[in-house]
Amino acid sequence: MCKQIIQTKDAPQAIGTYSQAIRVSGGDIVYMSGQIGLDAVTMQMVNGIEAQIQQVFLNLRAVAIASGGNLGNIVKLNIFLTDLDHFALVNEIMASYFVQPYPARAAIGVSALPRDALVEMDAVLVL
Repeated sequence: MCKQIIQTKDAPQAIGTYSQAIRVSGGDIVYMSGQIGLDAVTMQMVNGIEAQIQQVFLNLRAVAIASGGNLGNIVKLNIFLTDLDHFALVNEIMASYFVQPYPARAAIGVSALPRDALVEMDAVLVL
């Protein structure tokens, strides 16, 4: 299998043993690693759930662009929340970044995320 590493300075650098995204053989499928609300410049977490959700979408968009696509190319989105009461806010903010047809999606409640993030999202793109 041939794979291409996707890397951009417009999204936070990996804080572990992973790549921001991987494009697999054929070049049309991209697997994006989870993004949390880290500012790409300061590598600091933004404050509050709304700001973190916005930052996650900005980070996902930066990686999608570096992959040769955009958020509209996302076919599957996984959302991890430490408090599922924020699900409605995710929906509201997501509506400002996506148009129909929306990607397939899962929302999962978790007990904790890296760097005490409140939300994390990963995605699969088809270019």
